[in-house]
Amino acid sequence: MSLHRSSAAALAALLAISVLLCSPPCATATDDHKPIVARVRKDAATSLYTIVIKVGGVPLLLDLAGPLLWLANCPTPHRTIPCGTDVCEGVNYMNHPTKGNCWNQRMSSPFDACRDGGVCTTYPYNPVNGRCTQDDATTITLAANTTDGENPLSEVSFRAVGSCAPGDLLASLPAGAAGVAGLSRLPLSLPTQFGTILKVAKQFALCLPGGGSDGVAVFGGGPFQLLAAPPVELADALRQNQLPLLKNPRSDTGAYYFRITGIAVNQQQVPTPPGAFKLDGGSGTGGAIFSTVTPYTALRPDIYRPLHDAFDAATSGIARAAPVAPFDMCYQASALNMTRLGYGVANIDLMLDGGQTWTLPGGSSLVQVNDQTVCFAFVQMAPSMPAAADSPAVIFGGFQMENHLLIFDLEKETFAFSGLLFGIRTTCSNFNFTMGSS
Repeated sequence: MSLHRSSAAALAALLAISVLLCSPPCATATDDHKPIVARVRKDAATSLYTIVIKVGGVPLLLDLAGPLLWLANCPTPHRTIPCGTDVCEGVNYMNHPTKGNCWNQRMSSPFDACRDGGVCTTYPYNPVNGRCTQDDATTITLAANTTDGENPLSEVSFRAVGSCAPGDLLASLPAGAAGVAGLSRLPLSLPTQFGTILKVAKQFALCLPGGGSDGVAVFGGGPFQLLAAPPVELADALRQNQLPLLKNPRSDTGAYYFRITGIAVNQQQVPTPPGAFKLDGGSGTGGAIFSTVTPYTALRPDIYRPLHDAFDAATSGIARAAPVAPFDMCYQASALNMTRLGYGVANIDLMLDGGQTWTLPGGSSLVQVNDQTVCFAFVQMAPSMPAAADSPAVIFGGFQMENHLLIFDLEKETFAFSGLLFGIRTTCSNFNFTMGSS
């Protein structure tokens, strides 16, 4: 059986169990066929993001490339999934220790799809410290509000298939996080499960905040409005200019790959090596991916160094400051002017498919690290890292996504981006979370 058919069959079985186990509000959700909205927060200590979608308002780490949902310290007893079923096979396939994020990890016990008593196991993964462990497959109750794209509406709750995890798997996650919400392209990711359970489009809008106030995620399509003067609806226009997502033929991690063809600084092409950004279909290396667990965009050395040097030259008249880790080029904050788009420095342009350009102005290229210092918000990947089938050339990090609206369509395998929202005098913290009328 092919991976596609196996995954689809497993997902259908998993969602059938979810429906059977739903509490009464779940029926309301499936009747509404409306998108759902959730708050997204930035953790100041880790520069990572959490999403509030668990019953009781418990935050979960938002992992854009995460394969599934997992929750630490499941109650005793908790719901389990029988082993020896298509459901169990599907839960385990993408999380087997010899596949995906658990590759080459030393497990405390050998791989086994069953635990004592015929309980299906799975392999939850911590994307921050890279640890993978073994625990029960389960169903987890989630809660959110439906939305018309302008306000939250009625509250709904429903069960999603995921995994339990031991409490020590929370190490390195933001304080208070109870687990991980995986938003990848895989069959058990939350966008995929929401689409089937709630009967909405398998797409989502993600607007990461820059800190302080909440950002927002909307699952299921529909309009997306932010407060401005006047309020602005963004989703329709973005969906007219979608770009293709790529798949890595050598890796099943479900990451969102996209194509970069070049980089420019101050409208001058950066001299990177030929084919530097290419996703190599034979080795599975290269390409660009989105990551919400990488705080700042990380570049392979052959791309980072030319970009660094070009930006250095373009900002040569700005007084420097001592570097602050993890950055190696910093400026005196007092020497920088502010504009509507952030610090007044040369733009960085990513050249994408179809002649589109994603512009990163000063608000996306420089980060203030203390009262006196602002740094170039890109980092170099360690040159000593061995190339593997999922070693990208560019990991487009959370800071560069902040205050840019992104829409991911899992059915069309496309994405769209708004550019920095400061340009239209709004931010990702301007979704109106005041309750609307259904």
